[in-house]
Amino acid sequence: MKSLKLLLRFLTVGGLVLLLLIPLVMIRGVIQDRERYRALAETRVSQSMAGPQQVVGPLRVIPWREERLVNALNEDGKPEVRRDVKEGYLLQTPATLAVDGRLQPGERRIGLYTVNVYEWKAAMKASFAPLQVPGADGRVYGQPYVVVGMADVRGLVGTPSLKVDGVPRTLAAGTGAMSSRMEGIHALLEVQGGVLPASEVHLDMALAGTQTLGIAPIADSNDIAMSSPWRQPLFGGRFLPNSKTLGDAGFTARWQVSSLASAAQSQLESASGKLTQPPSLSATPSGYAADDSSDTAIDSAVVSLADTVDVYTQVDRASKYGILFVVLTFVGFALFELIKRLPIHPLQYLLVGLALAIFFLLLLSLSEHIAFWQAYLVSAAACIGLQFFYLSGVLQSWLRAAGFATMLTALYGVLYILLKSENNALLMGSLLLFGILAVIMWVTRKVDWYALGTELR
Repeated sequence: MKSLKLLLRFLTVGGLVLLLLIPLVMIRGVIQDRERYRALAETRVSQSMAGPQQVVGPLRVIPWREERLVNALNEDGKPEVRRDVKEGYLLQTPATLAVDGRLQPGERRIGLYTVNVYEWKAAMKASFAPLQVPGADGRVYGQPYVVVGMADVRGLVGTPSLKVDGVPRTLAAGTGAMSSRMEGIHALLEVQGGVLPASEVHLDMALAGTQTLGIAPIADSNDIAMSSPWRQPLFGGRFLPNSKTLGDAGFTARWQVSSLASAAQSQLESASGKLTQPPSLSATPSGYAADDSSDTAIDSAVVSLADTVDVYTQVDRASKYGILFVVLTFVGFALFELIKRLPIHPLQYLLVGLALAIFFLLLLSLSEHIAFWQAYLVSAAACIGLQFFYLSGVLQSWLRAAGFATMLTALYGVLYILLKSENNALLMGSLLLFGILAVIMWVTRKVDWYALGTELR
């Protein structure tokens, strides 16, 4: 009968642990809500300023119009001759592309939320081989032009400067025949004797955007260099930098990509839509022609100024350890209750567990206003102080309460180390659990559980 009472005691404590999962789950729901609100803030900044940017170009484009007479049947089934009109363009990618730019980060605030923005000051140099304009029956070619596409043309700061073979060219808005597929800017060129001659294009521009910048390696040989005072960039896309340096002064990165290693040119043949889903083109013997058959995005070297571990990520990771805090504290209470013969009411267990859970809510709310480490320190100090004051009455001793407060302080300290050691968090967490279990087994190795069962009040 006494053993049954002991079992019921442990079941009661286990039930309280499960009950405390409810507030912990609710707190994680609040964290997810705040993350959604932050995403909405990013969307508002993108709508009012400029969104994530992707740059494709420079490219050379020759629009064409083709008229043919074709035999067809009319509605009555009688043969007739119709005029078939098609429009398209040839597109030429550069032989070499060199990009050198500096990414200057900034911030925009929407309420409590900070959104990372940037201004990219870049110098682009592209060299083109001669392009023979192919002849076709009924096809008439229009004025060729050089085009630079970008995901959000609103991000242009000031007036870009473009030179072709050292001669300044007047830039105009839009991408001409490619306007249905990308935003950007263009400048007119000349055809000499049915040949678009070899040329070098130099473009200097400043481009603003939100968080992410992508540069498409569309040339046969691409050399992309970038520097920024941002200390923790996130490199993405299909290409990681061939070389990079990270430090307190910021980062530098360099990509050297060949068309043999990149699918960017072939994706220009099959992609469609906006620049984030780049223009659709089909190959011809001397270039590319437009095609609307696919929806493939173009490969890019991508740099993001998004925080790799922001406050919401850290608080969410911390909340995952909430149940561990509750279990360890309750285990300590149970051992103290059984070994010291000091009864602790289930309601007291519950109040202590709620105080542990409220730590994560305090951490979330404070970290939106002050630095994360400061929010963590204040939240931990408040909860440890509350536990110390309450447990001094529950355990009927300030010394015993100080012991549990010391244990909680150690737990909060270890948790903070886990949060900061992202790469080693699993290893450190596993070692922590193993160590705690070893200590509990060592402390209770000589406990006579049957005797404790008979003495349970």
